[in-house]
Amino acid sequence: MIRITRNDAADILKSADKILILTHQSPDGDTLGSGYAICRALRSLNKQANVICGDFVPAKYDYLSEGIDIQDFEPEFILAVDIADPKLLGKNLSHYGDKVDLCIDHHGSNTGYAKKLLLDDTCAACAEIIYDIINILGVEIDKCIAECIYTGISTDTGCFRYSNTTANSHFIVAKLMQIGFNYFRINRRMFEIKSRERIEMEMRALEGMEYFLDGKVAIITLTKDMINNSDPGELEGITPLPRQVEGVRCGITLKQHDDNVYRISVRTGHDLDASKICARLGGGGHKCAAGCSVRGTRDEVIDKLLNAVKDEMSACLKPDEDNIICRPTIDDIQGMDELA
Repeated sequence: MIRITRNDAADILKSADKILILTHQSPDGDTLGSGYAICRALRSLNKQANVICGDFVPAKYDYLSEGIDIQDFEPEFILAVDIADPKLLGKNLSHYGDKVDLCIDHHGSNTGYAKKLLLDDTCAACAEIIYDIINILGVEIDKCIAECIYTGISTDTGCFRYSNTTANSHFIVAKLMQIGFNYFRINRRMFEIKSRERIEMEMRALEGMEYFLDGKVAIITLTKDMINNSDPGELEGITPLPRQVEGVRCGITLKQHDDNVYRISVRTGHDLDASKICARLGGGGHKCAAGCSVRGTRDEVIDKLLNAVKDEMSACLKPDEDNIICRPTIDDIQGMDELA
């Protein structure tokens, strides 16, 4: 693996063609926004490019791909965006795991699986890096590209509420707004509208919420039946719920994958590192949003999680710190929610 700069990445993309752009499983606004933004830019340079995802893509993201028909070509260059680990490609795209020519990412936990890596973990979203590359490529950012980049930044910052938001995040969005696009429509679609099914799912999840370690840890469980009987798109955004409870410093969501396998999402405040908690169980992610997969019965899985949380709390938790909410998306990586 070779680390490269934004200028290097732009030069590589200028010389490439027939480019396949990979997004992660359980796709979120950042991986899709980044993918379609760079795809539109590359096509404007008369290159062939497609975006693919190996998982269900919620209908609310349909506007990102408007006007982007699938082109018929055999890929000659593989680009991964917002993917920290090849495991996040999912089963349907796993065969590309060792074939990625370039990965553009903002996750400090990136495993370096690609031949070349552009990594900037100071960015709130991968879309911020994509914005820079598109400008270096000399492509004019139109309303469609602006919508893609805005979607990536706004979703990974929780509409600019989370602690990963930077001055640069606001600067880029300010430049995009000068172009002119319907950001109100995107904000409403991403952060306000919920289906009845989603509301019912939240109610069931919250009814079963349990508290541990003197209320510092809250855990909700999504059973296999709950997951199988729901539209996959309705599961997005469930994971931040336990972290939103006052006094909770670590919110955990268990998603039952098989009878004895649970996919885990961990959300923490600024003084507790979610990625270190998940690393103790074979996963990873961001400081405030991470994931892993744990085998065992539900009770066994909870015991393993609580032991990992206690170990991390004893290492770094300052009990007098303010209870600050920190980045509850997978953003999220949402993909990290499904790290297996």
